[in-house]
Amino acid sequence: MKGIKVLIVDDSSLAREFIKAILATDGDVIIAGEAENGREAVEKTRALRPDIVIMDIEMPIMGGLEAIEIIMGENPVPILVVTSKGETDTAFRAISKGALEVLPKSAVDPDNPKKFIEQVKILSRVKVITHLKSRAKTGNGKDESDDKVPFKKIIAIAASTGGPNALNTILPELPKDYCCPIVIAQHISDGFEIGLAEWLSKISKLQVKVAEDGDLLMAGHVYISPPNRHMVVNYNNRISFLEKKARDIYHPSCDILLMSVATVYGAKTIGVILTGMGKDGVIGMQKIKEMQGKTIAQDQSSSIVFGMPKIAIETGCIDKVLPLAQIGQELLNCGRL
Repeated sequence: MKGIKVLIVDDSSLAREFIKAILATDGDVIIAGEAENGREAVEKTRALRPDIVIMDIEMPIMGGLEAIEIIMGENPVPILVVTSKGETDTAFRAISKGALEVLPKSAVDPDNPKKFIEQVKILSRVKVITHLKSRAKTGNGKDESDDKVPFKKIIAIAASTGGPNALNTILPELPKDYCCPIVIAQHISDGFEIGLAEWLSKISKLQVKVAEDGDLLMAGHVYISPPNRHMVVNYNNRISFLEKKARDIYHPSCDILLMSVATVYGAKTIGVILTGMGKDGVIGMQKIKEMQGKTIAQDQSSSIVFGMPKIAIETGCIDKVLPLAQIGQELLNCGRL
């Protein structure tokens, strides 16, 4: 059987039919099977060997999280989680268990099927490996002290498709007393940023939050831009926002965040561009390089989509190209300099 074989897992037959109708608009996509709970998903993944599994999280008999863990431990296959906004915290936990990406059900748009189908095709080509059990929580909780010690450097991260999975690898490598603040522009759908921040906060020793207007940048804290506005940093070490314009393609804008950080902090800036489609963040990385900051790009082999990093590398503005597994340690070393 030629084409991309897809297994659709959702306890709602209407949801399955809706996704099938979207995928049916592309002749290269084949519906290999359907499942209405996690147990069926595990069994049909074994039997059908799909190229990708599109899975909901909240299901009877066996939920998506348990199913993902079993599938990635026994028969690794790319998994795309498509879920509702009310399940965002649980959905992002799926990435810890091996899922590649999380999308809201609203992203499956019948008026724009090409965007969803393109994402399915890209993820279906990712070479996944057997995934270990979820890492245990580290530490005994967060350090709640109000540490306002001035920082010597700041980390600015740009990410898109596959970004949550990359952040899941990088942030746990950094200690709770990490000496730099981290600001992140991750392309994400409205309403999903809170779930992302909560999930990253649980797997990381750092303080992770969705950024708010006026937030004071502090070492050991991570600030995620909401998608409905563009985050920037000011000379008073605080966060503010620019309103989105109708012509803006990316939300939030990686370029706007990275350029503001480079302008304010200059050579103290460490820019990181991670996996993602398009070219957002490239101009920002060029600005960081121009201001004598340090620039890092994720390499092709570890990127789910080698779009943004590839273009940045081709411009010549990248100091180091690293596999995802080495970026956390590199940031730890850079922070000590």
